[in-house]
Amino acid sequence: MDHRMKKDKKVDHFDMEILIGYILLAGVLISSALLAIGLIWHWARWRNLRFEHSIVGMNFFEFILSTLRQVSSHDTRPRFILNMGIGVLMLTPFVRVLASVFYFALKERNWKYTLFTGFVFCVLAYSLFLR
Repeated sequence: MDHRMKKDKKVDHFDMEILIGYILLAGVLISSALLAIGLIWHWARWRNLRFEHSIVGMNFFEFILSTLRQVSSHDTRPRFILNMGIGVLMLTPFVRVLASVFYFALKERNWKYTLFTGFVFCVLAYSLFLR
């Protein structure tokens, strides 16, 4: 009976560190793939890697909106893919902290860590609006 309880307990175990590792890995891999595709497409189209693009004075949402305007105008260019790679990379830590907030609140029910992690989440969210 003791062996069965250990086996059941093992199945119920959830490792947040592994989830965070997968979130970070997925964010970096998706971002890297988008950046590589954008660079290859740009190279194939113009035979150079020079980009004339300024994001000075934009916050994250303005950056993403300017990128999405390319799709609505049916003018998809390599820059769109590159910008999406940058956007995914910028959102990766945001998603990681959001997963931690949910973990501490729903799984651990540790309100102190939920509060601290929620504060970090709010600071990151606020930083997306800064220029």
